[in-house]
Amino acid sequence: MKRTALHIAIIFMILLVAAFFTLRALSDLGYLPGRVYSAEDFGIETLQSPRDADGDGLDDYTDMLLAARARIESAPQYVSAYYAGGYPPEGEGVCTDVIWIAFRAAGYDFKALVDADIAARPEAYTAITTPDPNIDFRRVRNLRVFLAAHARSLTCDVEEIDQWQPGDIVVYAGHIGIVSDKRNRRGIPYIIHHGSGTGAEENAITHDEIVGHYRWEG
Repeated sequence: MKRTALHIAIIFMILLVAAFFTLRALSDLGYLPGRVYSAEDFGIETLQSPRDADGDGLDDYTDMLLAARARIESAPQYVSAYYAGGYPPEGEGVCTDVIWIAFRAAGYDFKALVDADIAARPEAYTAITTPDPNIDFRRVRNLRVFLAAHARSLTCDVEEIDQWQPGDIVVYAGHIGIVSDKRNRRGIPYIIHHGSGTGAEENAITHDEIVGHYRWEG
């Protein structure tokens, strides 16, 4: 009986330890809610852009962050479609729409910038055979080419937590989003993105392999 009780106790302890580490891993991966941290909790200075392109009293990075958040909070439906004129109707769109909306809030015509770059450097956009202003600025692969040429390229390693700032842009193979000012307990930032449904601001920046991390400097 004593040996049986001891075995039960050992198994119980093993299960407790396994449950602890499982919950911790799920929390780190963003599958469980937890305390939200900020850069200041880790002694990281939050950068402000030296530019205020739209003259609204907010720097570009803050404008981009707040606009991306407002976009997601408006609960747009995920609809992937082609639109004459390029822009989707209010209330629907995809991940790339978060980007041009963030740029617009900061005072930039992102569509015009991308279209102009495609015209000036067509050889850089290897995925484009015939330019189409109605859709080119809403394709992740094109945005990666544009940002690599015109924004500051930064580390893709999320463990370098001091290198990630609100308003930065993170790019995956087929997805894109804006870096939040919220962080998890390890200091890794949240992402603001529209991956499905109505989008989210969540602890999920490592949901896929990051292929680009950029900071717009005007």
